[in-house]
Amino acid sequence: MQSLLEDYPVVVEFPVAWGDMDALQHVNNVAYLRYFEHARVAYSKKVGLHDYRDQTGIGPILGSVHCKYKLPLTYPDVISVGAKITKIEEDRVTMKHVVISQRHRKIAAEGEGVIVMYNYREGKKTAIPDALRLRLVAFEGK
Repeated sequence: MQSLLEDYPVVVEFPVAWGDMDALQHVNNVAYLRYFEHARVAYSKKVGLHDYRDQTGIGPILGSVHCKYKLPLTYPDVISVGAKITKIEEDRVTMKHVVISQRHRKIAAEGEGVIVMYNYREGKKTAIPDALRLRLVAFEGK
């Protein structure tokens, strides 16, 4: 199972909540987007994006998200959610996510999010500052 997560510099683990399941007795599709969010926020904290936003007003905002469901999750289970950046552009990054079921030892979902750099003080997108770009490249080891 470690091999499924070895390329992900950030991995968060938590139990599947009973309340994440829906009337069809599997985890509702919306919960997977929250799982991605948990990993994305953990990634942002490790790289210091939140601190940078607090200091400069420039930080990440989610532009889009996509999810491909591969295996229905159910309670009880524990999941591992990985996050890594696969592409850095002028004003955005693409982050890949993976959700692994520890019970099944398989990928339950994969997805991508486009995260745009946003100037919260001016209310508009902006280029990724060089200081953040360097942090991201160093963190990913690229």
